[in-house]
Amino acid sequence: MIELEGVPELIDPVMVAAFEGWNDAGDAASTAVAHLDREWKGEVFAALDAEDYYDFQVNRPTLWLDDGVRKITWPTTRLSVVRVGGDKPRDLVLVRGIEPSMRWRSFCNEILGFAHELGVEMVVVLGALLGDTPHTRPVPVSGVTSDPDLARTMDLEETRYEGPTGIVGILQEACTHAGVPAVSLWAAVPHYVSQPPNPKATLALLNRLEDLIGLRIPLGELPEDARAWQVGVDQLAAEDSEVAEYVQTLEEARDTAELPEASGEAIAREFERYLRRRDIGPGQTPGGHATESGDASYLRDTSGGRARPPKPVRPETGSGTPPAGGPDGQPPADREDDGGSDDGRDGDGPEDSSEDSPEN
Repeated sequence: MIELEGVPELIDPVMVAAFEGWNDAGDAASTAVAHLDREWKGEVFAALDAEDYYDFQVNRPTLWLDDGVRKITWPTTRLSVVRVGGDKPRDLVLVRGIEPSMRWRSFCNEILGFAHELGVEMVVVLGALLGDTPHTRPVPVSGVTSDPDLARTMDLEETRYEGPTGIVGILQEACTHAGVPAVSLWAAVPHYVSQPPNPKATLALLNRLEDLIGLRIPLGELPEDARAWQVGVDQLAAEDSEVAEYVQTLEEARDTAELPEASGEAIAREFERYLRRRDIGPGQTPGGHATESGDASYLRDTSGGRARPPKPVRPETGSGTPPAGGPDGQPPADREDDGGSDDGRDGDGPEDSSEDSPEN
């Protein structure tokens, strides 16, 4: 039985989830939820029992010192609540963890139990896949759902994917069968530079999430990190003539596919985003406060810092992770969000013309 003592009644709550692992190329999705948790100072109110869902030989616990006291961080999934202030405050339930090793149906039922008890109105699951997309272009972001009505009202793609899937696909289907509106947002990460972090893809996911749920998300240092990431990959790609030639081929294919779609619709979306954010002064970010959840202690993710992008993988070697279009249970990257523009904000772009990429 789920008991939520210390969590107040929530306002129009939306659950936003991401899981490390197969559905998280470049750690873009899990980093996006971590960013929301950090910027809005979320407090963890629940954690799933690691014994039930994880193989500790696959995802090992870690030891760390806290004022000389040895402690253990167990691989699990944690839930936190943040209240976003403003004219129309609303709450977000953030779910961040690792793709479970076992008992996926029980795992999803437990997440849905929290969603039911908290009155969640919609579940948004973030994911990232590897794709044939150049790092120099806007990051393609697709939004898919199994609900035809939701697809129609929110301008989403209705998924038609058949094949192997990850926990993102399973959770979305579990929500659909439980009558909970659910959407998956996917960012396409260049397969030749798939190593984390990828702040440009993270930023693109947050841009698309902002449009979907109608909230202004504080970006912090993400725009600067995204620009630095692209400059670093530009430099590394230029050092290898084969990679540079391959990137140029991807650019030409992308530009050719996008030309017919360069319509006023994408411009209108960007203008709407600009209008929503124009009241934010220099140096200011829209914020909110975390809903208190008592004095319960939890183990925070202490990882941080920036990393120089690793050298791009040569096209013929690949990265060892299934690219889009393979049996990865992931959708086509059919919408674009530029995480590397001068102001860090870019509208959803035209659709990808690829016909062989599966949907989740």
